Amino acid sequence: MTDTAELWRKFCADLQAAGEHVLSADLATTELERLEGLRYLTRLTRIGLDMHLENADPAFPSFYQASHATTKIGADNPDNFYQNATISGAYSYRIWGKRGSVPILSFATKANRYAIDGSMASTGEIDIRDVDVADDGNFEIIVSRDQPNRNWLPLEADSSILIVRQTFFDRQVETPAQVFIEALGQSGSPSPLTPEHIEAALTRVPAFVSGTSGIFRQWAELFRTENKNALNTADQSMFVKAGGDPMIHYLHGWWELADGEALQIITPIPECEGWNFQINNVWMESLDYRHHNIHTNNGLASLNDDGTVTVTVSAKPQDTNWIDTAGHSKGTMLWRWTGAKSHPIPKAKIIKA
Repeated sequence: MTDTAELWRKFCADLQAAGEHVLSADLATTELERLEGLRYLTRLTRIGLDMHLENADPAFPSFYQASHATTKIGADNPDNFYQNATISGAYSYRIWGKRGSVPILSFATKANRYAIDGSMASTGEIDIRDVDVADDGNFEIIVSRDQPNRNWLPLEADSSILIVRQTFFDRQVETPAQVFIEALGQSGSPSPLTPEHIEAALTRVPAFVSGTSGIFRQWAELFRTENKNALNTADQSMFVKAGGDPMIHYLHGWWELADGEALQIITPIPECEGWNFQINNVWMESLDYRHHNIHTNNGLASLNDDGTVTVTVSAKPQDTNWIDTAGHSKGTMLWRWTGAKSHPIPKAKIIKA
């Protein structure tokens, strides 16, 4: 008979140890940041349980959200609706749905190694623009290791997660896509829990918490050292390794303001599918975009007369595309150029608010 009490005690002990990347970091210097660190660990635990326990069967996949308004990883995009599903190279899948009017819709398979080495290698990518979509908006994509004679998202032997990114420019007027997934050739329903499944899940969750918090702690420390009040991370290899969208050029940085200061950012706008800017806390979680204006994009921002854009990060409202610090004095930040022909480096400087 399985000793469920011992499994629970081991899970709790492993989870306690998994929090050290956050609890021992010197990134947090205010009580708010330390409290957010504790909340961050609970959020990562929720994501880990969704990923490795509730939605872990690749034979019967279902979509869940690893990032949304109250669970956040690695500078999650406030303009995105993320959907995730557990998959395996041992199966083939069918994705189907209705296109909607969301401006950007992409699908990717990844080898999720966050719990091992902080990486999420790409094993397949497809954009909705490369998919045959019917006149009524319906579409179907086959996810497999061998290419069929129709819309195809590649899969490899170690693929373990499927990511759908829906990117909005104005959620008030744009319609999200409806997306569904099934494993081909499967029938019936998932098997009941076994001791092996529950033990594997309760082992993977703390490893996920540790691996994810560890990699993004390293990023935040790097940006604090090398990109303070600047957005110039031109080398994209680190972001691609962690599962970044190859359609996006990422410009990360660290913002830090004293009382009465603001960060002014000015940039030309290249030919692109879209762009956005956001600020995050020290744990690389986007700030609370439900209640604060912590980001802007090509559909929301007002441009200067010369076609450039000015964004101002400040605790107090500003005249030009104001980004609200939401009670924070520092954190990380990110500018995304999506499908851009060129990647200008925004100019950032401290000004009096």
